[in-house]
Amino acid sequence: MVSNKIEEALNDQLNKEMFSSYLYLSMAAYFENKNLAGMSNWMKLQSQEEYLHAMKFYDYILRLGGKVKLNTLEAPQTEWKSPREVFENSLKHERFISESIHKLFDLAIAESHHPTKSFLQWFVDEQVEEESTVQQIVENFNLIGEDKSGLFMLDRELGSRINTP
Repeated sequence: MVSNKIEEALNDQLNKEMFSSYLYLSMAAYFENKNLAGMSNWMKLQSQEEYLHAMKFYDYILRLGGKVKLNTLEAPQTEWKSPREVFENSLKHERFISESIHKLFDLAIAESHHPTKSFLQWFVDEQVEEESTVQQIVENFNLIGEDKSGLFMLDRELGSRINTP
């Protein structure tokens, strides 16, 4: 049995993960409109990954005998000043998600809910990877500055990302 407090927090995280998927899809659309198909591909795959994260929470809540509660998703941002700003916003968002997962993990510790601690450990580790990956892309933008050929090469590199479950 899961406490109402943990169930509510798990549902909150589920909805944050759904929003993450929605946000990354919006970022993909922005890149499509800028003719940056590689960056769009990267963001579409990121959107799919975030959806899978949401479904992990969905399934876990149900396995605990809890009730899934889907909330209305707010409209994601659709315009940015530059491709760099998109990835800076992505990094900021990933840090927000990491903080949220850490708080949820702390709640599981406080409530001595060992199954949730075990479930969340994967997400704690995943967020380290998520932040590191996006941080590296932001640093690549810093290296290329305003160089259009660098942007072209980065777009091609990001386009090589494939979906790995």
